[in-house]
Amino acid sequence: MTSMTNHSNSTLYEIELPINKIASGKVREIFDAGEGRLLLVTTDRLSAFDVIMPDPVPGKGRVLNQMSLFWFDRFADRVENTVIERDPGKMDCLAGLADETLASLAGRSVLMRRAEMFPVECVVRGYLAGSGYKDYLKSSSLCGIGLPPRLKKADRLPEPLYTPSTKAEQGLHDENISFERTVELVGGDIAARLRDLSLSIYSEAAAYALERGIIIADTKFEFGMLGDRIVLADEVMTPDSSRFWPADGVVPGEEPPSYDKQIVRNWLEQSGWEKKPPAPRLPADILASTSAAYLDIFRKLTGREVS
Repeated sequence: MTSMTNHSNSTLYEIELPINKIASGKVREIFDAGEGRLLLVTTDRLSAFDVIMPDPVPGKGRVLNQMSLFWFDRFADRVENTVIERDPGKMDCLAGLADETLASLAGRSVLMRRAEMFPVECVVRGYLAGSGYKDYLKSSSLCGIGLPPRLKKADRLPEPLYTPSTKAEQGLHDENISFERTVELVGGDIAARLRDLSLSIYSEAAAYALERGIIIADTKFEFGMLGDRIVLADEVMTPDSSRFWPADGVVPGEEPPSYDKQIVRNWLEQSGWEKKPPAPRLPADILASTSAAYLDIFRKLTGREVS
């Protein structure tokens, strides 16, 4: 059974399937597909300030899923990923489902191997933005890393910074942690490999995006282990996990126009909401602008249309 909203026929807020749902995250529904596999279904839900909004963003889930697959494919020779199958019609765990249900899953679902995930989010920041900018104003540093004086919002950092964080439970905020703390959590060798992989992937992706007129201001990665191998999992450089700016629209000192959920964050910051549940209803124009931004950045970065 699917539960759809009336925003559009293709908008999905939540879904139930005849297989065991093991988690319902801020955006993704996760099902046990058996044999060490997971089925991830990306809905059109949106979270901001770690609270799920009551209104879905049309088309968002397909953008997130297909953009992640684009990056998984692009970096497959650099780091192994967990993807098994991306066509719901070819997933044995969904055999026998009605065509309508399969159609609702198309473009927004992926069958993955189940990895043992590391308890850190691997954040890379290339520009001064968001909480990093607020941190800099207070301390002249970013997550404990000293920075030059007189930097402005949206300034490019002297070099990309690796600033890992904890993975918070739903409704709680991730907390920045030091590299030394990641060593305590996962061991020195693994911590170094996660840092180096994150910086390498970000730098290559940022150069690729800049050729297409896009700045990737920051992003986060999630890695896990399959046997003795580090694998890239979850989502990769989507508008939910990254800040994307038009390269020709950035003015240091000003809030850049964005192709991500910063549109929603900015509206919420001005709404008087105290960033605690329940979240307010989002205006139709904010939903439409966010949907358009997600679709636009997908086209610009992949050269494709969302299917």
